[in-house]
Amino acid sequence: MLAVAAAAAPTLAAAPRTAKAKAVSGKAVKPKTAKAGVKKSVPAKAARSAADIARDRAVAAAIRAAAGGWMARVYAQRNYAPLWASGGRIGPAADTLIGYLGDADLDNLKRSSYDVGKLRERIDAARGGDPARVAAAELALSATFVDYVRDQRKPRDVGMKWADPALKPKRPKPEAVLRAATFPKSFPSYVKDMGWMSPRYLELRQVSAQARTNGITPAALTRLRRNLDRARLLPGPWTRHVEVDASSGRLWFYEAGAAKGTMRVVVGTRETQTPMLAGTLQWAILNPYWNVPDYLVRKNIATKVLAGRTLASLHMEALSDWTAGARPIAASAIDWPAVAAGKRELRLRELPGPANSMGKVKFLFPNDEGIYLHDTPNRALLKKDDRHFSNGCIRLEDAPRLARWLMGKPLNPGKKPEQAVPLTAPTPVYLTYLTATGGGAGGLSFRDDVYGRDG
Repeated sequence: MLAVAAAAAPTLAAAPRTAKAKAVSGKAVKPKTAKAGVKKSVPAKAARSAADIARDRAVAAAIRAAAGGWMARVYAQRNYAPLWASGGRIGPAADTLIGYLGDADLDNLKRSSYDVGKLRERIDAARGGDPARVAAAELALSATFVDYVRDQRKPRDVGMKWADPALKPKRPKPEAVLRAATFPKSFPSYVKDMGWMSPRYLELRQVSAQARTNGITPAALTRLRRNLDRARLLPGPWTRHVEVDASSGRLWFYEAGAAKGTMRVVVGTRETQTPMLAGTLQWAILNPYWNVPDYLVRKNIATKVLAGRTLASLHMEALSDWTAGARPIAASAIDWPAVAAGKRELRLRELPGPANSMGKVKFLFPNDEGIYLHDTPNRALLKKDDRHFSNGCIRLEDAPRLARWLMGKPLNPGKKPEQAVPLTAPTPVYLTYLTATGGGAGGLSFRDDVYGRDG
């Protein structure tokens, strides 16, 4: 901003240093003098900085005179300092934007929706440095940028379930788009990195560009666009959130414009799929119980008990019902053949401990699918390339690391079972499914469509 630039300008107020001659071993030490012909560069730099500041102030004054409506409100909050211009000249972010507009078909948008020719004329007219023309180019760039971002972020229906309705995206308002772009320290980097979109989207967009250059079949293009539309729903890295891709079996968490971590995860099988689902993580449960799903009680546990295993050897207990006041019941009082035949429902839960399927912690977000993220003692499955082995929930490679980020402190579960700890800040989590990836012939390949969602 202008105020910062002015404060950062070097000052020349310090007086030249002098020294008195001192007798050292009978000899006088004379003050050092600058060598002839050597010019100090600070005044020259200061003059250039002052000139740039003066040009920016002139452009800011022109923006103030020309801007109106919501755009004037956004620029007023930054003292009308330009985003696209620096030192009175339009900067490289403008070329980046024009490049995006020229490739708008990569976003499944129409290039004709943006008058790139007129925008170029405004930029060319500003090259002479006239403040009014620079301001006109600045405002035209911001208006076009807002239109492009709003079109790019317009949600498509891809089958995402919104466990938290507040997360369901709407086409963003113009003022919100431009205001968000003013927060990062480097606006050119924000534009270059397409910081308003998920890094997953940017990766797929780059894959799409390479594939189209090398040639792509209509069927592959349709499939790729489905993946792009799924990624379109994900927030950008400036939104604090967690992403899980059930195709690659990987998780990322983001904050303040950067990925704060990534890890492998185990996700649902073809029969017990991890859904495309968005909700808000709110609680960590330390030393959790695991409530065994009905179908596993019937097909797995009841069969083992009938074969001679005990609930104690399975580290499990039976409860009378699903209420908070449920009481334990003896295994001998249970009609196990009826349970195995599906004629009786039974609540079983695995006790906390080293062998518990939930590990040391699980992270909850309200949803009707019974999905959550959790630790796991079974590390072998995380080493596999294909990690579709769970009953739908997400098993974490490094639960303590995610806990430290979500809770703001190291994970310290102690021994008490089922401790509910609220997260430092409720955090959105997005479970998606992205089969498209780079590499392969023509720069595009697809992972196996395990869930059959690509059509």
